[in-house]
Amino acid sequence: MSEPINPDIFKAYDVRGKVGSDLTGGVTAQIGRAVANWLPNEGIVAVGRDMRPDSAELAQGMIDGLVAQGREVWDIGEVTSDMIYFATGQFGLAGGVMITASHNPGEYNGIKFCREEAKPVGIESGLLEIRDLAIKDQWPKAEPGRTTTKDVVDDWIDHVLSFVDTDKLQPYKIVVDAGNGMEGKIFPELEPHVPFEVTEMYFELDGTFPNHVANPIEPANIKDLVDRVIAEKADVGLAFDGDGDRAVLIDENGQALAGTVMTAIMAKYFLGKYPGSTILYNATCGWVVPETVEANGGKAIRTRVGHSYIKAEMRNQQAVFAGESSGHYYFKDNFMADSGLIAGMVTLAVLSTSGKKLSELAEEFRKYEQLPETNFEVADKQAVLDELTTAFSKEKQDLLDGLTIWTTNAWCNIRASNTEPILRLNAEGRSKNDLDELVGKVKAVIEKY
Repeated sequence: MSEPINPDIFKAYDVRGKVGSDLTGGVTAQIGRAVANWLPNEGIVAVGRDMRPDSAELAQGMIDGLVAQGREVWDIGEVTSDMIYFATGQFGLAGGVMITASHNPGEYNGIKFCREEAKPVGIESGLLEIRDLAIKDQWPKAEPGRTTTKDVVDDWIDHVLSFVDTDKLQPYKIVVDAGNGMEGKIFPELEPHVPFEVTEMYFELDGTFPNHVANPIEPANIKDLVDRVIAEKADVGLAFDGDGDRAVLIDENGQALAGTVMTAIMAKYFLGKYPGSTILYNATCGWVVPETVEANGGKAIRTRVGHSYIKAEMRNQQAVFAGESSGHYYFKDNFMADSGLIAGMVTLAVLSTSGKKLSELAEEFRKYEQLPETNFEVADKQAVLDELTTAFSKEKQDLLDGLTIWTTNAWCNIRASNTEPILRLNAEGRSKNDLDELVGKVKAVIEKY
């Protein structure tokens, strides 16, 4: 018997909901049936999951639904999200499904999807059709498929290492915080192949996140890592989110490298490998990214925020690399998909050949004053955006993703959350005064609501 499905769990580029109410094994089975029938290509579908207490049950529901509609399934077990994209692309599969809610609190779970060649599935690229099929719950008869257990860890580690010259890696002392997420299982598989002296933090898989939320963009969540880097006089700190597709590096002084800085570092690296190439950066990355790309002979293109949009645009533009201020980094040689582990290794490879400390490497790209992404809970998101549009009508604006406003010496971007009554503010100024002046004016409008 089918279960009612809340259509609101289908977000811009994945499924997110509360376990036991929005998401059950029965619900994921219906979504699995929908995926089996929607995927354009015949063939195998990979299913992976994170370490949350209910992820195994939800993954089994997904597998049951796929098999019921005739699909052969590879159950690749507990993996990082980037490994689903890799498995789908590397082995020529019809699609991939990952059960994860990334960094969301433990009472939530979710589903990420991709189709052949790890192409994204989002609200504009098939997710609404999957939703409608799942809710309708009417299925053609099919000869049941079968499930095969598949281990792709060794293949994945080989793939990650292909992005760097391991002979040139320096024997850095690094502290790695897995946040009790999936990188706690995968990173140890990498360690025998690299010369680093690794101190492991929170590598125990625990989807209740007993130490901190596995979202390294928030300063409070990397405090333990910062303290450990300084206490141990480490060269680098490395933090991952819950499903391992985002990474943040900490320099030897305990200062995090912003997503803008890491994007600029890797953009310069890939333009050295692929001269004249196109690099994408999202609407909340800072000035230094396009400046770096253009200074190094590349073409910089600004995009909307979000992995499904960026992956599609990378294909359209034949970009070699893309970065987001949120810590997602995308690689042409990784099927246009994002990976926290590849990003970490590439940055460590750049550092290894630079002859510099990480803080010195980053200093070149820390040119402007930035406001870390700040959230505001508001009753009427659109009303705020409308008032800001009017208040700054004399300034340059665009609506590529949310509202971006440019003054002479500062810019800001205000975006509405897809899932919460929240506005997200990112801003940058040529000086702290420039930044504070613009942010103060924007906050004055937002705080009315």
